[in-house]
Amino acid sequence: MPDASAVTAAVLDDLREESDELDLLVAGLSAHEWTVETPAQGWTVAHQIAHLNWTDEVALVAATEPDAFAAEVDRALAAPGTFVDEAAEEAVTALTPQALLVEWRAGRARLQEVLRAAPDGTKLPWYGPPMSLASMATARLMETWAHGQDVADALGVTRKPTARLRHVARIGVRARDYAYFVRGEQPPAEQFRVELRSEDGGSTVYGPEGAAQRVTGPLLDFCLLVTQRAHRDDLAVEAVGPDARRWLDIAQAFAGPAGAGRPPKADR
Repeated sequence: MPDASAVTAAVLDDLREESDELDLLVAGLSAHEWTVETPAQGWTVAHQIAHLNWTDEVALVAATEPDAFAAEVDRALAAPGTFVDEAAEEAVTALTPQALLVEWRAGRARLQEVLRAAPDGTKLPWYGPPMSLASMATARLMETWAHGQDVADALGVTRKPTARLRHVARIGVRARDYAYFVRGEQPPAEQFRVELRSEDGGSTVYGPEGAAQRVTGPLLDFCLLVTQRAHRDDLAVEAVGPDARRWLDIAQAFAGPAGAGRPPKADR
C-alpha cells in the first residue's frame, strides 16, 4: 500500500495535469472570449479563472499561515452568500486576462511546492473540516475540473473525460454527510453503495456490496452532479432507496453553503 507522501504526490501530479489542460483552453482566448458568460450566473470566463486563482491563494495561506487563514474564515462567515463572488469580481476588475493568467500559473505552482514539501500527517484548516494534504490536493483538482467545465460549456468545447475524474467522485462520496449537515439535516447512518462506470469500461466503486441504498451511473455524470454542474434530471445517475434519492438532490463536493445547483435543461 503506498505511503501518504506517495498518495499526495500522485494527486498533485493529477492536479497539475488538470490545471494545465484548462490553461491550454484559455491561454489563446481573445479579449472578447474572456468576457463570455459562463453557466454560473454573473461569471465570465475571466471570473472562473479568477476564482481558481483566489482559491489557490487562500489554500496557500491555510498551508503556511493557519492563523491568518482564520481571518479568511471570519470574512466568509460575515458574508457567506457573497464573499466568493466578491473575490472573483475584485480580481477581474483589477487584472487584465493575461495578468490574471500569469498570477494563476504562479500561484498554482507555488501551492504545488508547498503541499509537496509539507510533512506527512499535516492537517490544513479549511472552510469545512480540516483536510489532509491529499484531500486538499483533491479539493483543488475537483474545483479546477468543475470551473473548467463552466469554461468549456461557455466556449462550446466538449472535454474528453479522463481518469482524473475518480478524484472528483471520491470527494463527492466522502462529502455525503456534509451535504446533509450544511442543510441542517441528519445524514443517514448506513453507508451507500456507489457504482460508477467509466467511458473506457472500467468501474469505480464505494461502499459495501450489500447496501440497501445504492447509486449507479456514468462516472462523468456523477461528477457533474456532485459539483452541481448539471441537474440530476439531465444525467444518467440512478438511485435505489429513499435516502439515496434524497442525496442526489443535495449532493455537493465543495465546502461552504449549500449550492443552488443548475436548473434542468427543460426549464432554461
